[in-house]
Amino acid sequence: MTVDPLQNNQYNFQYILENYKEICYNVENAKAKYQSESSEVQIMAVTKTVEPEKINFAISQGVRLLGENRVQEYISKKDQYDSSAQVHFIGHLQTNKVKYIINDVSLIQSVDSVKLAAEINRLAQNNNKIMDVLIEVNVGNELSKSGIGYGDCVGLINEISQLENIKVKGLMAIPPIGCGEEEFERMHELFEKIKADKINGVSMDVLSMGMSGDYELAIKHGSNLVRIGTKLFGARKYFGG
Repeated sequence: MTVDPLQNNQYNFQYILENYKEICYNVENAKAKYQSESSEVQIMAVTKTVEPEKINFAISQGVRLLGENRVQEYISKKDQYDSSAQVHFIGHLQTNKVKYIINDVSLIQSVDSVKLAAEINRLAQNNNKIMDVLIEVNVGNELSKSGIGYGDCVGLINEISQLENIKVKGLMAIPPIGCGEEEFERMHELFEKIKADKINGVSMDVLSMGMSGDYELAIKHGSNLVRIGTKLFGARKYFGG
């Protein structure tokens, strides 16, 4: 049986649309239940292994923020993206790869060392810009994940705050799967503590926490940016390039 590619795309687009409507509904409900009326929760579409045409369809339906995990994959797809959406880099970032994204992304969410921050700062200075970043916190101290240790986060932020071409805008975390609410609340408490410290050059505007399986729980504990991939686009498939 021959499958019509157009019909297949229409099915995929309808699937994405229904998923996006459900995500928006759940986010609004969680926000109304757990956060203030004036709060805003951003929905990020995580684009790892997703074809550009599906990403552009999501943008056409209202997605305004994309999350990229891999430098090489992003380079292979970025010119095909609808430019109306902002792009954040959310994956582990090596210092030698910063140069490939410095002028294309609006924020880097995965800063976890002074070494990486210094390279971002150097390249931002060379390109006459200020690069916004989030500090990635390994809240569960998992060996399989990157991120600064929970207890070392404030010290790292104090060091990075001295760099002139980098701006710390908040925190990012991936709490352990099935951890319950404690780790989410620990991140929220850390976020609020750093905000209260009023470190010069640091603004705690963004708490990026929550993915497809736990975004409503994350919103309950203060997240204002949720990163949704599988729940929006379906199970991941390999994207060549």
